[in-house]
Amino acid sequence: MRVQSLTLVAASAALLAPTTPPGAAPGPPPDPPPRFVAGDRSRPAPLRAGRSGVRVGPAPHFRATPSTGPSGARTEDRGHGKARPVGAADLLAKVRDCAPVSRGSYRSDAGAPADIPVCGTPDAVFWKADLDIDCDGRPGDRCNGRTDPHFSPGTAFTGADGSPLDAERLPYVVVPGPSDIWDHRADDVRAGSLAALVHGDRVRYAVVGDVGPRDLIGEASYAAARSLGIPADPAGGGVSSGVTYIVFKGSEARPLEDTAAAEKAGERLARQFVDAD
Repeated sequence: MRVQSLTLVAASAALLAPTTPPGAAPGPPPDPPPRFVAGDRSRPAPLRAGRSGVRVGPAPHFRATPSTGPSGARTEDRGHGKARPVGAADLLAKVRDCAPVSRGSYRSDAGAPADIPVCGTPDAVFWKADLDIDCDGRPGDRCNGRTDPHFSPGTAFTGADGSPLDAERLPYVVVPGPSDIWDHRADDVRAGSLAALVHGDRVRYAVVGDVGPRDLIGEASYAAARSLGIPADPAGGGVSSGVTYIVFKGSEARPLEDTAAAEKAGERLARQFVDAD
């Protein structure tokens, strides 16, 4: 009967309720049930020490809202607070059209047609050319007078200690010497300016490390070629076309030979470049 059921429930509650001695202050309220981390429906959140020494559960883990980059690719945060790396398609979309900053065009090699202009945007200069191997600078196992018939022990720009750069280890690009065609200094390109190199679906970052002939363009260090998957033999390596060089105006790596710092700064500048209107 309903009266009996209510009586039994009340009696059970009385037996389970904690007792307090007469005259004693009531005790603290019972602990709340354990909290759970967002996304974990099976077990309590692990505890960690907070700044005050109080142990608290970790913050819930959220996924950022996806966004769309210039090329239509998704640039979502994949749960670690980092956008995806800038892709080759992103950069190539930004340099599809050329507004020349050079007064004429360069040759890729001696005897080749002069058909490579240097193009510009408010933030960068760029050109599309071949890639010849520059092995100049500090001699090594791969870059020396025996392996490279045009080897020179010096580079136009030097490291922090004043010594020539190491083409085997440092990804760097070569800019043409100042001339009536183009003077890189007029576009705020200097020793250590950061550059993005694109070949196929690869993007790699480098610095401006050497100056080449005044009428030729399309050259990068042994290390830069290897990073792009291009044969780096100084006597017969390189590639005849398909490399895009993007140099960010006003940028500078210090020290020039810090490859890790150049990669980090290059990625940041590339992201700003592709996201700019």
